[in-house]
Amino acid sequence: MNEFSLIRNYFTTSSFERKDVIIGVGDDGAVTMTPPGQYLVTTTDTLLEGVHFLPETSAKAIAHKAVAVNLSDLAAMGAEPAWINLSLSIPKVDEAWLREFSSEISRLTEYFSVQLIGGDTVKGKTAVTITAQGFVPPESILTRKGAKAGDWLFVTGTLGDAAAGLALIQKKLTVKSPEFSEYLINRHYFPTPRVLAGTTLRRIASACIDVSDGLLQDLEHIVAGSEVGALVHLDKLPISEALGNSIQGLEHALSYACSGGDDYELLFTVPEEQRVSMEAAMASYNLPCTCIGQITGAQGKIDLRLNDEPFSFAETKGYQHF
Repeated sequence: MNEFSLIRNYFTTSSFERKDVIIGVGDDGAVTMTPPGQYLVTTTDTLLEGVHFLPETSAKAIAHKAVAVNLSDLAAMGAEPAWINLSLSIPKVDEAWLREFSSEISRLTEYFSVQLIGGDTVKGKTAVTITAQGFVPPESILTRKGAKAGDWLFVTGTLGDAAAGLALIQKKLTVKSPEFSEYLINRHYFPTPRVLAGTTLRRIASACIDVSDGLLQDLEHIVAGSEVGALVHLDKLPISEALGNSIQGLEHALSYACSGGDDYELLFTVPEEQRVSMEAAMASYNLPCTCIGQITGAQGKIDLRLNDEPFSFAETKGYQHF
């Protein structure tokens, strides 16, 4: 099977089809229409074997994560996803692997109403690069730079599960409950991009970022971009039952929640006057979110408290490539 047969067999007709795509997969380039009065948001992420996923990771999990991390970036900016481009590097043509991979791409594009509009395939070490694009009204763009002193600090979902799941896969953590173990591993392999939460927070949140490299490291981006400080109440962090009952020692669990990457939850700030409407909007869609602190005027400083007492970790840095 050559490159063109591979594309035709597994990707040409395996995606949700949108009316705003004039020409999709199969030509030298895609042709699309952007709705009037909307800005186009573009993001790109690469997943590399040995860095972002282990060699034994299933094709389904690789495809899921590749799409999810890009949609999470769009969600963090309040954008509604529309199109994705896929660049796939694989060492050989493995038809069973390709069926599983393309099937998950198809499932996710159908679920999120996103169309695969182009890309590339090459022979090499397994790597997946996806470029995702979406739309956002000009007055509704979420960025990392709008937080103000006094704004409340919120996060969706729960924190630390994905990092604990990775530790389980790598045999660095043991969990007695098979149910909890499965939950944590699935949270690592199959993150949930908070697309609906992102569009719900438009015109409400003052700043937003997705938690990909660890809560505290990603909070630093909001603090730096907005030129503010932050107070974080560690005892308020949302920790799942699975993580809370699987980790011995509160500080150990908090370390996963603060420094573990790959949660892909949204960390956002909300002005006092918008807090009630935000909580009502999120509740109406059954989107879990938790207030974990407040933005301060202490520029560049993140103040950690545990039960209202100052607290510090021996090591709190999240993931960094370099």
